[in-house]
Amino acid sequence: MAPQRVPEGPPPAPAVQKLRIRYAKRGRLRFSSTRDFSRAIERALRRAGVPMAFSAGFHPHPKISYANGAPTGAASEAEYFEISVVERVDPESVRAALDEALPDGLDVVEVVEAGPGGLADRLEASRWRVEFPGVTAAEAEAGIRAFLDAPSAQVTRTFKTGPKTFDVRPPVLSAAVDPVDGSEASGMPCAILTMVVRHTTPATRPDDVLTALRAIGFAPPTPARVTRLAQGPLTATAGVADPLAADKNTVAP
Repeated sequence: MAPQRVPEGPPPAPAVQKLRIRYAKRGRLRFSSTRDFSRAIERALRRAGVPMAFSAGFHPHPKISYANGAPTGAASEAEYFEISVVERVDPESVRAALDEALPDGLDVVEVVEAGPGGLADRLEASRWRVEFPGVTAAEAEAGIRAFLDAPSAQVTRTFKTGPKTFDVRPPVLSAAVDPVDGSEASGMPCAILTMVVRHTTPATRPDDVLTALRAIGFAPPTPARVTRLAQGPLTATAGVADPLAADKNTVAP
């Protein structure tokens, strides 16, 4: 049996602090994927001089974890990831340095020190805004009402393991159309839908809901614009709370 190889050099420094970071995908950067962002954030961390913790082994990598990224093409005001560092840092200074190092449209909104508990466990639902250019509020309301009244809404999406059919109606906890059209500069009407969707397995994405709407006859003339406004714990009234609130309220020893 060949002798086991041992990585050369000293072991990596231990992590002494974990940070939870909220960022936004805006404008053209909504077309960036989680993989695109991971490459950008690693470069930004190096430029900003953040003392990152690394894994051990032959191929050390920064200790970064991403949580429930929005689909490519959707804008978002509430994307999250965590990083571990080997020196204690000021979260606000890290926020400013990372925001400066990232391109416009990938904007670091908030950085907090992580308290007890897992971040991913807090991300129970998302609140989405969907804009329908060329559609009036009355037309959108009729389509959304038909969807909400349906006992089920089966859609099929292709996964790595192949196509899978699932019901997207139960995860949609609320959906309401703004009664006033969000008219655009061109004068075209633009209906605005806000919905809260519970995180499930498989995940129900806004495009799955749009597929279900088309199946019942609501087919907007132009592609919808989708923005995640928030994600976090579900409230008793089917709202979405701040997932970092518990970290902000943690009193340091």
